[in-house]
Amino acid sequence: MAPASNGQSAIVRTERGLTISGTRITLYDVMDHLAMGKPPQVILNWLPLTEEQLDAALIYIERNRDEVESEYQEILKTAEEIRQYWEERNRERFARIAAAPPKAGRETLWEKLRAQKARHAAEL
Repeated sequence: MAPASNGQSAIVRTERGLTISGTRITLYDVMDHLAMGKPPQVILNWLPLTEEQLDAALIYIERNRDEVESEYQEILKTAEEIRQYWEERNRERFARIAAAPPKAGRETLWEKLRAQKARHAAEL
């Protein structure tokens, strides 16, 4: 792992992208939380980071906003492409599973589930 060009070793570039040194947490993980509007204290509740690590990440993001934002958008685009690929690939399988009759003895449970789904759809 080589240090990223921030003059510190707090942020390193790995095969996963810009990563907080000593962790598997990327700056893109932090960016996800920032995009949801979470303040730093809440981010610390969700990610196993120290305050110093999170501060280093936030400083790096701020100082290199254009580069980090560009990479983050690429990550989001790739993730969406992967999601769509698997959704399409599994569409037929999910349809077969949904059309399969319930296992013996579970008919009552399935009927209850269908009724709940119908109630939920009516509420929307």
